[in-house]
Amino acid sequence: MTMVSILPMKTETGEVCYSAVAGDKRSQGNTAGEALDAITAQLPGDASGTLVIVQSRAPDRFFGVAQQQRLAELMRRWREARDRGETLSAEEHAELDALVQAELNASGSRAASIAEALDR
Repeated sequence: MTMVSILPMKTETGEVCYSAVAGDKRSQGNTAGEALDAITAQLPGDASGTLVIVQSRAPDRFFGVAQQQRLAELMRRWREARDRGETLSAEEHAELDALVQAELNASGSRAASIAEALDR
């Protein structure tokens, strides 16, 4: 079974878009449905079934409030630096990359937790 997590995200302009994640595949759309359609097109045709999870952005045991706040701060700083034609320091860039990876891993952990709960 293929598991797809759909997460609301804010764009650079503050609008909400949706990101879908299934294993190493990712897509985005203006709606959860668009994100799902885009990721479904990337999945193998022989997938036996798909479990879709639409996740809120609330902190949880997989990605806590401190991580969310720091990620938001680094993203704000990254956008400001980009707009000035600059970059983040190497340390901040590494921290941002690590938080993005942690958020992605948290998405997979949430999906695994839900799948485990469904097996009970």
